[in-house]
Formats: sequence, structure tokens, C-alpha cells
Amino acid sequence: MDQFINPILRSNNLDTYYIRTSIFNALKNVLAEFEGNLLDIGCGRMPYKDYILNNSKVESYTGLDIENALVYDANVKPDFVWNGIKMPFEDSCFDCAFGTEVLEHCPEPEVVLREVYRILKPGGIFFFTVPFLWNLHETPNDEYRYTPFSLERHLKNSGFSDIYIKATGGWHASMAQMIGLWIRRAPMSCRRRRLLSRTLKPVIKYLIKLDKADIVHFKNGQMITGLYGVIRK
Repeated sequence: MDQFINPILRSNNLDTYYIRTSIFNALKNVLAEFEGNLLDIGCGRMPYKDYILNNSKVESYTGLDIENALVYDANVKPDFVWNGIKMPFEDSCFDCAFGTEVLEHCPEPEVVLREVYRILKPGGIFFFTVPFLWNLHETPNDEYRYTPFSLERHLKNSGFSDIYIKATGGWHASMAQMIGLWIRRAPMSCRRRRLLSRTLKPVIKYLIKLDKADIVHFKNGQMITGLYGVIRK
């Protein structure tokens, strides 16, 4: 799972390097608050499972995914599936929950968020990430790109009040990510893709080094790569 845990910038991952690095860094920042029973919402192949179990106070890891979810790894199955309306758990049974790059796929996000609120114990932590600058994916089940303001409203409408939302990257990281997406995913010949990857990899590295996500403020004219949030019930 080194594609998700401490990835290394290479010519063939210029599209995913920044987003996966920023998600992993955000996860590490909240890891000290994870403990007890954890629910991985939209778990997919559960790329962070081993890291979380080995580096936190989490004792039990449960993967949950939607029925008929896209299969990323035939050898990894979710522990539970659900219909997107009601999770198969009792009230207040998890100490913490997280979902990376999941909420943009939810047609009714407050249905999911209310369920997260319901299954968390009082004082429980919910950590999430969502993309802001990213290509269409898992079509047609790609529903939203959230601003911090719409996310905060959805969270409040779902019962949460202690809400902390930050950007995963600012202007420089956004340009780095866009260049990487263009090089690796735009239609072009293999020869041109190889040439551009070699030529622009140092530019991407430089832009990422310039970026200071910690000081991004949500104001007019600000560009962001994505968002992460730490919410306490």
C-alpha cells in the first residue's frame, strides 16, 4: 500500500502523488485522537488499515462500503455493506469513524452524515477528506465538489457542532496537481506523456515545496486542492 502510505514522487504517479500525500498527512495529524472501535466508511481496499492499527489506540477496525461498490481489490472485502440510507449498526457504538474521498459520491450527503452522527459515541471523532480540484471519477457516481462553507452547513444540519475544516493544499499545490493530472490523464501519445513527465516532474516538486496548506484561509480568490475535516460528536 505504498501508493497511499508515504508515496514517493515518480514520473508515473504525478497525478496521484499530491492528493495521496496530503490525505496521509491529514490522517497522521488526527491519528492520536483515534481509539477504540473505528469505522472506515467507503472502505474500498482499506489502504490505511494496517497503518492505523499499528500507529494508534484503535483496537477494532471495521470496513463499511456501499452495496455494489466499485471493486478495487478482489481480495479485500468490506466487513459490512449498506444501502446508503441506514448503516447496519446500533446507535453510539463506534469511538471514531473516517471516510477519505467518499462524500463527493453521496447523492444525499446529509443522509450519510446523520448516520455517522448516530453511530458515533458522544465525544467520538469523525475524520474525512474530499477533493476540490479533481477530474470526474467513478462516473456516473461522482456527485459533488464541496466548498468549506457547504460542508459546514451539511455537517451542522446533520447534528455536528464541533467542526474543524482545513484545506489539503493551496494555489501552488493546485497547480502541481493540475499539471500532474494533465500529464498522466489527458489524451496524448505515450511518447509525449513520457517526455512531459520527465520535463515537468521537477516543476511539480518545486510547486509542492512552495505550498503552505496550513496557512490557507477560505477567502475570495483562494484556490484549494481539497478539504479535510475533524469533527467531534
